[in-house]
Amino acid sequence: MKASLRWLRELLPALTLSADEVRAQLTALGLEVEGVLEFGEGLEAVRVAEVVAIEPHPSRAQLSLVTVSLGATTQRVVCGATNVPAPGGLVVLAPLGTRLPGGVIEPRAIGGVTSEGMLCSERELGVGDGDDGILVLPTGSARAGQPLLEAAPSARDVVFEIGVTPNRPDALGHVGLARDLAASLGLPFSPPEAAGSAAAESSAVRVTIDDAERCPHYGAALLRGVVVAPSPMAVRHRLTSLGVRPINNVVDLTNLMMLEAGHPMHAFDFSRVSGGEIRVRRAAAGERFVTLDGKEHALDPDDLVIADGARAVALAGVMGGQNSEIHAATTTVLLECAYFEPRGVRRAARRHGLHTDSSHRFERGVDPTGVRRVLARAERELVAMAGGELVGERHAEPAPFVPRRVTLRSARLDALLGVAVPFDEARALLARLGCRELEGDAAQATFEAPGHRPDLVREADLIEEVARLRGLDAIPVRLPSIVPRTREGSPTVDRLRGVAVELGLSEAITFAFLSPDDLSRARADASSVSLQNPMSDAQGVLRTSLLPGLLSAASRAARHGADSARLFTIGATFHAPPPGATLPTERRGLAALLVGHQAERLAPPRPFDVYDAKGAACELVARATGRAPEVRPIDAARRPAHHHPRGSADLSIDGRVVGSFAILHPDVTAAFEIAPGAVVVELSIDALDAVGIAVPRAAGIPRVPAALRDIALVVHDDVPQSAVASAIARAAGELCEDVVVFDLYRDDAKLGADHRSLAFHVVYRDPRAHEADGAARTLTDAEVDLRHAAVVAAVRAELGASLRG
Repeated sequence: MKASLRWLRELLPALTLSADEVRAQLTALGLEVEGVLEFGEGLEAVRVAEVVAIEPHPSRAQLSLVTVSLGATTQRVVCGATNVPAPGGLVVLAPLGTRLPGGVIEPRAIGGVTSEGMLCSERELGVGDGDDGILVLPTGSARAGQPLLEAAPSARDVVFEIGVTPNRPDALGHVGLARDLAASLGLPFSPPEAAGSAAAESSAVRVTIDDAERCPHYGAALLRGVVVAPSPMAVRHRLTSLGVRPINNVVDLTNLMMLEAGHPMHAFDFSRVSGGEIRVRRAAAGERFVTLDGKEHALDPDDLVIADGARAVALAGVMGGQNSEIHAATTTVLLECAYFEPRGVRRAARRHGLHTDSSHRFERGVDPTGVRRVLARAERELVAMAGGELVGERHAEPAPFVPRRVTLRSARLDALLGVAVPFDEARALLARLGCRELEGDAAQATFEAPGHRPDLVREADLIEEVARLRGLDAIPVRLPSIVPRTREGSPTVDRLRGVAVELGLSEAITFAFLSPDDLSRARADASSVSLQNPMSDAQGVLRTSLLPGLLSAASRAARHGADSARLFTIGATFHAPPPGATLPTERRGLAALLVGHQAERLAPPRPFDVYDAKGAACELVARATGRAPEVRPIDAARRPAHHHPRGSADLSIDGRVVGSFAILHPDVTAAFEIAPGAVVVELSIDALDAVGIAVPRAAGIPRVPAALRDIALVVHDDVPQSAVASAIARAAGELCEDVVVFDLYRDDAKLGADHRSLAFHVVYRDPRAHEADGAARTLTDAEVDLRHAAVVAAVRAELGASLRG
């Protein structure tokens, strides 16, 4: 919301604070000023000049030499504008040395003639965007040599950029800002009212409301004999300073009322309104409508439209239609001022991708009691700006507004703020905001919340207003008494996060909302949960996988030149309810992505491969649970769609699958435009929690020596190393203390295609070796050889392994 300091001073004549003080006061009131713009900055040197003579340029046919008077002196200026007035006309001169938005005015020879300044347009002065020539002032409105800011004060202003929270729609108009300032500073304030008597009811226009819930009050005013023309300069400057493009006096008036009262209005060319009828109704399915921006929309039956006797002429609260817009030949104007239910406007605006100044305000809730007041003021102002006569008004109000009643207790006020507040002071502050006291005493009071404050619904809201107006700095700072509590959350999550960071992974914070296309590109579970009211089309469903967020992050990094990434994220995924259930299923997990190259000391970078993923996955699980996971390839029937067929494995503990790792499918890496060969790790936090943490058991120093045997086994590539190690340990029985793989060897000529050799250290020792009772003994070679022979026989029978020769 942009706010004009000049306008606030007009609404509060007693306001004497400087611009910095007003900025600080607004921020203290919770209306944070995020920026300050000096509108018309640098115009102090610009002067009003009177045209004395116009001569053709000696060498440039499209230019002219204009002699202007500044009262005591004259200057000659080279000018290319075609609208230079005849001698006696008033123009605006920027003398040499003036700093304008386009730069400093310096002496410059144009076609052999030196220009002694520049005759300026509003665009060149930075106070408008008109490019139809230089600024010409009305004859007699100023004197030659007079500073422009003295002749046209509206060209200079201080504009505040205010961050208005959604619960304060009243602050989207200058009247609401002025009311807050007046209430906090104790200044007198009355909102602008229409001068003169109330307009008579007109029978020239009929208003019918078919949906009283979506539009409880619609007001219309009819004016004839209107002359459409550019708005006065002061109005153009005001709109431009507040970021609104001036169009013509009729449209500018509706925008001016919106910026003043925070209540959007619309103007129709009444000659284009069929049958002289306004009907507020729901759209028909498939009804077509072209908005003012020239775009055609297929309307939804949930859309509320303003229609005439034949077709829709406006999308209620959002935008008008081309079929009834104001144009240069318009002479009869119908002004609209209404209240539209916020949720309906919000749905329509989002459905059609139209976020306008009007919908922004209606979505938050305008003042339902202000329809008549704003309409009356607008019709008087339009007569003053565009001429014509007011024929009359017509109102339809099938559901009159009923103010909300809220009771404030003095004891609760003091308790919630932590400071004693005189109750009479609190009641006076609320009255300044427009809250009407219905009844009260020293202990409590009941107020009627004003229509412009839809956020005042309960006692705490009134208490907040009292605190805001008194100043939050008036509340003493005191450290509250707190009871220490243990930290809540999953210990597994904390351990996984710590281990992931120690492994060199960087945590990425990803959104739970994404688009169905993101899931499709990642080949993730498509049984997603759709949002009924998404923030955007790109955030329409809840994620069923953590991968799309990581892949999108890696893709963005790659587009910025960082083609290698080691990322992880921890969060929840959401899945469609199972049969018979009503709520979605939520699962917690960790996902990690390794893409690009692994940088190693004293070695050239190498691409990440599946063994990097396996190492990270096993380390994460082992350090999170205290147990080494078993790795088994995933068969084709169970393999996730985003896994590469030749590099996909499960991680399990005690038969429970706790995660997986894999090379990403080439279609996935191509869809997200990241380097091929990326690898991924996915762990289930719920499964890891169920497994629990193994309690470390300390063993005594062995009292007898071990017997070590090495075994090299040739197995098919489909047999995982973990399965071989497990088979060795089972066959060796209680005498086996440890099995450690130490070598991998391949040779198609010697071992055969699709086969490899795995070599293991097998440690044999008396299982009582760590006990302190002294019963352990050293194993004999015969015992060990017998057990080792059993191992060879077992792995040959179970896995088809053979001893490597």
